[in-house]
Amino acid sequence: MPRPSVSSRLERRLACHQALHDPAREPRNGLRWLPELRRWQAARLRASFAHFLADPSRRPAAEFFLDDVYGDRDFTRRDADIARVLPMMQRLLPEKLLVTVADAIELGALTQALDLRMAQALQALAPRRRKLDEALYAQAYREVGLPRLRARQISLIGRVGSGFGRALKLPGVAALLAFSRGPAKLAGLSELQGFLERGVAAFEELGDADAFVAEIERSERKASQRLFAGHPRPFD
Repeated sequence: MPRPSVSSRLERRLACHQALHDPAREPRNGLRWLPELRRWQAARLRASFAHFLADPSRRPAAEFFLDDVYGDRDFTRRDADIARVLPMMQRLLPEKLLVTVADAIELGALTQALDLRMAQALQALAPRRRKLDEALYAQAYREVGLPRLRARQISLIGRVGSGFGRALKLPGVAALLAFSRGPAKLAGLSELQGFLERGVAAFEELGDADAFVAEIERSERKASQRLFAGHPRPFD
């Protein structure tokens, strides 16, 4: 059974994640810049991952990051699954995998919080614009600031990837997920089951997960430093 601190962390992160995505509790979800910001960031990250996507062994892990960890998609159903079965997860999932789920939820919550601030900054900087470009994104990025939270966001990206890599070394994880596929579908937990299965499968093909994750972290930290420094081409 996981330590109480892991369970309580997951509960807190879920509550935070749900509150940040609730339009009634967080009206900035209605800002018109938010969908465009998410679209632009997803496209930028896919461009930065082009060399990973071109490598057959690293493509599944790269797609998992783009679609399930840091992508432009709605994770509310997955999070609702987690909230509903949290007591069962605490009994069945290995602690290392539960920690990885908590890291993924924290990453989602932090990303949402930063995106809301970015959308607010974009509204102030360019109230009449409709499309985002690199220069305007960089301006809003510096306007929002919060370099420590940006660093935390990048660290969490790495922790999620490393967590799935470590989970593969635990005995019986793949068998446990395969065994739970049927019951999860019957219980309406397909989003959570799919997230875990895709993560484990993607990193199983990867080989050296640590090197893959370290390269992502280096690239994203360099881009963040360049954005804060006002570099004209921060993502090159």
